[in-house]
Amino acid sequence: MAEVPEKLNKPYDPAATEGRTYQLWEESGFFNPDNLPAQAGLSGRFTEPFTIIMPPPNANGRLHAGHGLTIALEDIMTRYHRMQGKKALWVPGADHAGFETQVVYEKKLEKEGRSRFKMDRKELYDEIMAFTLESKQHMENDVKALGASCDWSREKFTLDPSVVSEVQETFRKLYRDNLVYRGYRTVNWCTKHQTSLSDVETETVEKADKLYYLKYGPFVVATVRPETIFGDVAVAVNPNDARYKEFIGKDIEVQHPEGPLTLKVIADEAVDVEFGTGALKITPAHDHNDFRMSETHQLPRVEVIDQFGKLNDKTGKYAGMKIAEARTKVVEDLQALGLVEKIEDYTHAVPVCYKCNATIEPRVMPQWFVKMAPLAKMAADAVRAEKIKFVPDNFEKVFLYWMDNTIDWNISRQIVWGIQIPALVCLSCNTGVLDNEAIEGSECNCGGTLTRDTDTFDTWFSSGQWPLLALGYPDTKDLAYYPTDVMETGRDLIFKWIPRMVLFGLYLKGEVPFRTVYLHGMVNDKHGKKMSKSKGNVVSPIELTDKYGADALRIALVVGNTPGNDIALAEDKIKGYKHFCNKLWNVSRFVLSNAGDTTLDTPRPTLTPRDEEILAELDKTIESVTAHLENFRFHLAGEELYHYLWSTFADVIIEELKPRLAGEEGESKTSAQWITLQALAATTKMLHPFIPFITEELWSLLPHKDKSLLIIEPWPKPYSA
Repeated sequence: MAEVPEKLNKPYDPAATEGRTYQLWEESGFFNPDNLPAQAGLSGRFTEPFTIIMPPPNANGRLHAGHGLTIALEDIMTRYHRMQGKKALWVPGADHAGFETQVVYEKKLEKEGRSRFKMDRKELYDEIMAFTLESKQHMENDVKALGASCDWSREKFTLDPSVVSEVQETFRKLYRDNLVYRGYRTVNWCTKHQTSLSDVETETVEKADKLYYLKYGPFVVATVRPETIFGDVAVAVNPNDARYKEFIGKDIEVQHPEGPLTLKVIADEAVDVEFGTGALKITPAHDHNDFRMSETHQLPRVEVIDQFGKLNDKTGKYAGMKIAEARTKVVEDLQALGLVEKIEDYTHAVPVCYKCNATIEPRVMPQWFVKMAPLAKMAADAVRAEKIKFVPDNFEKVFLYWMDNTIDWNISRQIVWGIQIPALVCLSCNTGVLDNEAIEGSECNCGGTLTRDTDTFDTWFSSGQWPLLALGYPDTKDLAYYPTDVMETGRDLIFKWIPRMVLFGLYLKGEVPFRTVYLHGMVNDKHGKKMSKSKGNVVSPIELTDKYGADALRIALVVGNTPGNDIALAEDKIKGYKHFCNKLWNVSRFVLSNAGDTTLDTPRPTLTPRDEEILAELDKTIESVTAHLENFRFHLAGEELYHYLWSTFADVIIEELKPRLAGEEGESKTSAQWITLQALAATTKMLHPFIPFITEELWSLLPHKDKSLLIIEPWPKPYSA
């Protein structure tokens, strides 16, 4: 019996192996495709590129379970294609995450009894930068702990000076191409964080409210916002509603607690005749739909709620009241005047800030907007021309819906943390010009003064350019890797991030940024509930790695996880795959202890018919697993390898060959040794993308001359090929 390598005589210990193995990979330089070696007898390897750009994790904290899934899937792809002889490049990065990071830091300030609103702008920026850079280091250590074989020499941060410069230059190009403008329109305003948000930064919740039927001159209007009555400028009806035809185009007088209002009656197709009484009060300064009507009908906009969510001095005795308080008081006063016909319970969808759940308050204010229609058309045309494939394919319809129904994108944020918009603005007329086309302090055409715009970009503006920026655009050195092969990310980003990358890739480079979009679902807790700190059900991938090993976590996240669908992450599943890793270790111990003088270089011996059947079954597994990986069926590839190792190789083949392995020296024993060793080697190679640490360790123990690291070993080919 052959001498078993000493390491195999002990149980596999992830903690003692993973850090050492990752250091070995880093020192080899093979994460960098420029360092991949040409191998004798393997011409053409490491010439054709395969590229993935990592969705940059937010540099404001540790990785969460969703990041664990991202790392596992993208590393599977990268390691597989590297073994297939591709010049595999996986570019890592970190996102400054604008608003999200500032929110995280504001919570820290609150605990310290401080407020960002009482801090100098530069002081706050510098503090957040120090916090982010420290958090970024922890985040990158987490990525390494999960085994990511990405090229750290190309790592990018979205606040690197070169990135900031290029993001600002993109804005200038959009401005010169008449695709960005300074507009005075309603925006989504968070009264807590004091910034505007884009539509994709709000969430919609079902809220139980009251629907108030108010007497408005000859009308009764239904509204959930009686406190905005002071900003009403019209009553709108549907032009096809026979009940109100006689009033269209006329002025009416409406009473409210602060006196009478004279309102215009307008007809607009947007009015739903089935809602309430079919007559709506129109408050353009505080409702997105009402604002659009004001543009159509040239109505004034009267702001009656300030940036803090309080009624302003246009509301008389209600000035200074918060919205909820004012609503109650206004209704009481309207009832006292006999102007409330009835009140009903009403459940409706309400937009809230996705970070603090504060109800969004529409405000009219000057902001920078990107004209989305021409850019969205480019993106939609590219997808319809099949330049981008979606996995699963039903997300193509979602993408096209958002592109076909897009609205202009508000890219201004009233926060300190982020990339400052390179513009000067006039506070008198609210126009804006590029910072390199005018001098701060100079006179605007209106006679006002041009001052520095202190707003920062929406973080999606910079991350939308990520595939190009991560490859050093506009420097051409790494643009040979563009377009990239795959963008793998969460399904929730199909309307937030994916479209922006596509349209910026086409606008800046004339090419789509990736050929395939692979979308994974959300990683929920073991009960299928969304993880949140408030619920106390957040699972840390690093804590699970420390407990069970990165390999067990990775394969547990992938097997049973179909593209686009949410998964429930139960600790028992990870524990089960820790047992699977132990099974591979024990199988390897048995095979090597019975290998005798046979090595992976031993010529193929004379095989029995049963041996040929075993090889044919192994060939079938190689072909099937390869097809699954080529077609993004990672869950099926992992599941098939699990069953092959445990149910076929360990439970059937080894048990069947034990008598021959224990028998007298001779042809039968040699062929049994050869076939078990070959099956173990092929299985170890195929499992490497899924469980890289233990397979690299085992590969170092297999008998083979001129053996390289498993990370660059060729992917197994069928033995009949």
